[in-house]
Amino acid sequence: MAIINENELRQDAILNVAKKMILAARTAPKAKGLSTLSMSILTGSDIQALAKTMKQIGEKEDNPIFLRDAENVLNSARVVVLMGTHIQSLGLKTCGLCGFADCASKDREPDIPCAFNTGDLGIAIGSAASAAMDERVDNRIMYTIGVAAQKMGLLGKEVKIIYGFPLSASSKNPFFDRKKKTG
Repeated sequence: MAIINENELRQDAILNVAKKMILAARTAPKAKGLSTLSMSILTGSDIQALAKTMKQIGEKEDNPIFLRDAENVLNSARVVVLMGTHIQSLGLKTCGLCGFADCASKDREPDIPCAFNTGDLGIAIGSAASAAMDERVDNRIMYTIGVAAQKMGLLGKEVKIIYGFPLSASSKNPFFDRKKKTG
């Protein structure tokens, strides 16, 4: 009979939840059925590289939130899920939700997000968070992870808005009630 160590089981279970989160995000509703999402799962040394970049950003920008989150990710995340969107208007004649009169006007400013891209990303993130919650996996949505992931090009250069979910399974969610970094 084989003995399965809890730590090995836990890592496998968290990775399976990350896969379910990506599936939940992929199947979440999208405007006009068009998906602009990109997603990936990080483990091991990729998490370490991400945390290092987060720390570098925090030091360079004198931003203690990045430093706190980098330490939290490095010490507690067993898996990190990345979700992002590239910018692509829907070609609508009447909209204006992005601040431009129509998509043709917005397209002259390709780095300005389309409201539907960011809305779809938000819905996908909500679906993914729900999947993690259903499985009782510790998680938190972090923009700091996304900024570092974008700087590293982890979802590709065309992906302009990224968020990250660090995942863990412990007695208490390590991504909440964190000590505030002063600096």
